Amino acid sequence: MHELDDVDAVGVIGAGTMGGGIAQVAATAGYEVVVRDVETEYLDRGLERIDSSLDRLADRGSLEEDPAAVRERIATTTDLDELADVDLTIEAVIEDLDVKRDVFADLDGIVGPDVPMATNTSTLSVTAIASATDRPASVVGLHFMNPVPIMEGVEVVRGERTGADVLEFAHAFAEDLGKTTWESADKPGFVTNRILMPWINEGIRAYDEGVASKEDIDAGMRLGTNVPMGPLELADRIGLDVVLAASETLREELGDRYTPAYLLKRKVEAGDLGRKSGRGFYEYERDER
Repeated sequence: MHELDDVDAVGVIGAGTMGGGIAQVAATAGYEVVVRDVETEYLDRGLERIDSSLDRLADRGSLEEDPAAVRERIATTTDLDELADVDLTIEAVIEDLDVKRDVFADLDGIVGPDVPMATNTSTLSVTAIASATDRPASVVGLHFMNPVPIMEGVEVVRGERTGADVLEFAHAFAEDLGKTTWESADKPGFVTNRILMPWINEGIRAYDEGVASKEDIDAGMRLGTNVPMGPLELADRIGLDVVLAASETLREELGDRYTPAYLLKRKVEAGDLGRKSGRGFYEYERDER
């Protein structure tokens, strides 16, 4: 059995926006965290984002501890072997199946035999990722939403071989981080992106075809459907390259209704990736979070 009480240390693979956010919320919840990435500069950049996020939360009165106390629970490394003693791993590397499978194959020979292994994939098959290991029953999807410290929800994805105890553990762990969970079968895009990507792409098409200004498209969806962001705002928040990659994955799996909008492709080709690049459908201060 996988029990929440047995978890003291969490290993996070990937120090990008998602990995850093996951590390932050785990450390905030009291867990010791080891973040691994392939380059020291990626780790340093990730820690800078965590520091800025913690400071903002403290300024708003949303952090119960001093930011420094949370940061002390986060260690970094470029050596995957240093995750040998963690009690849970959460992979948050680039959304590429081969890369993720390589990470899981390596982890399989490093972490303990009873350690649950989670992937933060947003569209890829948890079953395909798990098949790179000798323990697919221990592999589960934990799809956090961006920005992780702010967003309440976590999507728990059951692979074809995910054990019932691991699935129950995944819900319990996310809830211990203060999140609310829902569960999806291992189908392309799961619940969230299966529905979200066509919505974003249709918003982009409406803008490209002159239906309305980008501001009015976003305002219409916010005010007309009570969502917090319109499709173009949300695309910029997620990252246009991420939206494009997710849409292309879904098109390969589910057909032409997931074809990415033409303007989305052009934006990505131009390097206009949204908030992280300083320009997407709107303009931002670079690396604004």
